[in-house]
Amino acid sequence: MNNKAFITEFIIAVFMLSSAFGQMGRRWPSENKVIDDPVTGVPLTFLTSTEGGNSQSKIYQTHRQWTSDGKWLIFRGSRGTGSQAFAVNEQTGDIVQVTETGFSGMLCAGNKTMMLYIMMGGGGRGGSKVPQQILEIDLARLFADSEAGTVKSPADYQRVCGTIPSGLQTDGNMGLDANDDFMYFRVTGPETAELSPGQKLEPGFGPRFRQSTSGLRSMNLKTGEVKFICNVGFGIGHVQTNPWNPGEIVFCWETGGKAPQRTWTVMADGSGLRPLYPEAPYEWITHEAVIGRDEAAIAILGHRDIAAATPDSDWGIAGTTEHPTGVGIVNLRTREMRLVGQVPAWASGRSDWHVHGSPDGRWAVFDDFNYQVWLVDRHNGETILLAGSQKRGADHIHPTFNADSTRIEIQSALISPDGRSLNICVIPIPKSLLDRNYSNRLMP
Repeated sequence: MNNKAFITEFIIAVFMLSSAFGQMGRRWPSENKVIDDPVTGVPLTFLTSTEGGNSQSKIYQTHRQWTSDGKWLIFRGSRGTGSQAFAVNEQTGDIVQVTETGFSGMLCAGNKTMMLYIMMGGGGRGGSKVPQQILEIDLARLFADSEAGTVKSPADYQRVCGTIPSGLQTDGNMGLDANDDFMYFRVTGPETAELSPGQKLEPGFGPRFRQSTSGLRSMNLKTGEVKFICNVGFGIGHVQTNPWNPGEIVFCWETGGKAPQRTWTVMADGSGLRPLYPEAPYEWITHEAVIGRDEAAIAILGHRDIAAATPDSDWGIAGTTEHPTGVGIVNLRTREMRLVGQVPAWASGRSDWHVHGSPDGRWAVFDDFNYQVWLVDRHNGETILLAGSQKRGADHIHPTFNADSTRIEIQSALISPDGRSLNICVIPIPKSLLDRNYSNRLMP
């Protein structure tokens, strides 16, 4: 290579490197738009309002959405930078890019610290394998430097917590322990073939199910040590934790539809592996979410036609209103389950779909098959339409409560000209509802 070519390539490399460093911490001005919901009149605060097919999507409802200080919402999107993680300040509207080279799977915001945990690696050019690592990102430092205009290289904000052993296959489906010291993640591949006691290889079920084994592992985020939790005879889907109870994990059997036994729980040491809610063949259970120290919400769907749900149909007899449906709240300690609300018979949404609840125990929330948002007063069972149809959108609404039980985050296509692109939206619980007094309080 001649000197001129070398210098040219060196300049290009330096430019690309400096450009990359300029992405983490990059800022966008507020995009806040507040509109009254066309159906209910409840004010909807859109924290992002991008157009042109550029969707912004929230973290799945099984995970923390707000940072531990309650000021920033973490979300996923692409703003000319490829798929990255961003944060938006709920008060100022400022938007900051918080990852540099993307991520794999779930974004895990710290419960007690201003950290964000992501998984990186797993692929490479020419079929090469890049080691998968869990990274810790110091959001407090990044936000401060971004505001001051003194953003440094990504290495100044990121720390490698540990590397996934090469024999384990994983995709970033993971959940952060309540104390922010362990990460629990799904694995597949040959190392999951030896099943935990009491487990068996499950037969095929439904039109999409592929027989497989899978498992859970933990990583100590201080030392990087990876430990075995369990192996099961089915494909694990969403992995979440109990943010109030260290070492408690909730996960699901994912089939792409109904599972014979959807919800599961286990402790980080492998003990207590069991169904969270034992379901009947006619029940279609889905979208479980831990909502309090002792509670998880589940959706019991009633979206299928009774006459069409025959034993030889896809998914069998499950998912009709021939049996009870609605939002169920399962007590993780006593195993008691109570139905707290459902889509009214007169409504167009047919069935609850994605569910969550307030940490103070007062409210449940769910969306329906018409992309409407419903609030349930758990004290008296009243089901209240909080927001009308948000348009079909590129994904589901996935409502999630904040820590002080006063606001709900959704992803909505309501203001998107194409009716598909999603934006981050916060719905307040109306003051008239928050001010309700009860002579017999539900929760202490």
